[in-house]
Amino acid sequence: MNWSAACSWFKTHVTLNNLFRLFLGQVVSFVLALMSFTSSLIASLGVDAPITQTSFAYFSLAMVYGSILLYRGQKLRIPWYWYLALGFVDVQGNYLVNKAFQFSSITSVTLLDCWTIVWAIILTYIFIGTRYSLWQLLGAALCVLGLGLVLLSDAGVGGGGGSKPLLGDALVIAGTLFFSMSNVGEEFCVKKKDRVEVVSMIGLFGMLVSGVELSIFELKSLESVTWSTDIILAFIGYTFASFMFYSITPFVLKLSGATMFNLSLLTSDMWAVMVRILFYRQQVDWLYFLAFVLVVIGLVIYSVTEKDPAPALLLEDGNHHIQYQVLNDENVTSRD
Repeated sequence: MNWSAACSWFKTHVTLNNLFRLFLGQVVSFVLALMSFTSSLIASLGVDAPITQTSFAYFSLAMVYGSILLYRGQKLRIPWYWYLALGFVDVQGNYLVNKAFQFSSITSVTLLDCWTIVWAIILTYIFIGTRYSLWQLLGAALCVLGLGLVLLSDAGVGGGGGSKPLLGDALVIAGTLFFSMSNVGEEFCVKKKDRVEVVSMIGLFGMLVSGVELSIFELKSLESVTWSTDIILAFIGYTFASFMFYSITPFVLKLSGATMFNLSLLTSDMWAVMVRILFYRQQVDWLYFLAFVLVVIGLVIYSVTEKDPAPALLLEDGNHHIQYQVLNDENVTSRD
């Protein structure tokens, strides 16, 4: 590429609009890291209440976006039982990942979140009929290889953090399966072009499901909590970060699409490394950095080779949770 061609490419791609998209992507990435940090902080303070902490987040979403939906006075475009199913799997994903912070380090949890892309490839292939190129599968394979290094480190080769790191890793991987199911469901829901309805219903049914599970599984754990200012502030921080993540993500996807969104979320892993070093005063094994490099390369390969996969169900674009990898093309046109 000669100098004039490089200058032309730079002027075409480096615009204020693209810089704004990049900024929004990094805001989402920072909010995701903040969610991980506050969740790990709650666990380090001796509180084992993952359902409770997400209940406040769902409540805030239901109150704010549900009020907007009521003000509009519109009927639901999707039957309520689909939103119930979506809320159920979303709650399970949040529970398992937040529970993992009781046993594993923040770096392991945030990096293993990338398992979502593997599950999403499988689910969209089976249920939506999406087809992927060999380059995309190669990118996903590199991600899996990088995540395998995290498991290797947590098994003791490099000295992973946490009391039971392998148990924590298993919980994260199981959680990403539920997140992928939620992701596929949200892809179907946003086909109706109303993100406010989707977010508000996730908040409403997520709150209801959380309330039922909390009353069954977590009441004794809550009774044993000695509430302090630090714990309350950590809960407030997690609720705020979750609300911001759910609120900003649809706009980033609308402006930037899946490619920029996936790449932007990569930096949340490095935020987690910084938190572990600076806040928890823990050393990070070299295998984490090697794993991060492999995951970056894999997701870059996947993203830059991403084309319209012509799924059986054509969707407008993807919506995304604290830990989702969006797999649809960023500018798929809806067919009426």
